[in-house]
Amino acid sequence: MNTIPPPAKEEYAPYYDGYVQFAIKRGDVTASLPLQLDELKTALGALSDSQARFKPGPAEWSIKEVVTHLIDTERVFAYRLFCISRKDKTPLPGFEQDDYVRESGSDEIPLADLLAEFDHLRRANILAIQNTKEANFAEMGTASGNPVSARALVYMLVGHVEHHMASLNEKYLPFA
Repeated sequence: MNTIPPPAKEEYAPYYDGYVQFAIKRGDVTASLPLQLDELKTALGALSDSQARFKPGPAEWSIKEVVTHLIDTERVFAYRLFCISRKDKTPLPGFEQDDYVRESGSDEIPLADLLAEFDHLRRANILAIQNTKEANFAEMGTASGNPVSARALVYMLVGHVEHHMASLNEKYLPFA
């Protein structure tokens, strides 16, 4: 897989800087994509469904809901990456993450199924990224009313998972 250089600050909205910085800290972003699959399975795969319903507070998501959010965001970011890397200049909408999680019913879905769904999505995205022409990672589009490059979206895919893994390790897993 090609090495994808980090995006410039002008290639994404400031809101996403934390995700991009998480991905940069990991090093090779394309190597991180498959590694995160193993990290997620190692961290969560042995939890029972009951443990995976753990919430650190009443207004917080459960572990299963966090995984569902990872799935939702993987889909949204990957679609944005697909459109922008194919030079589609149609502005892409944002999404209401809390609404998506609430409507998912994820606490009733087996954790193993949620992890498998994320695994399948990520593997499909790895193939799509591998098959994207190198020059197309520099393409710019608009998502959530902000400019974003295809390159930045790859970094956001990795950084978003990294952000939530840190949260899971800090606020959830010691207590689940």
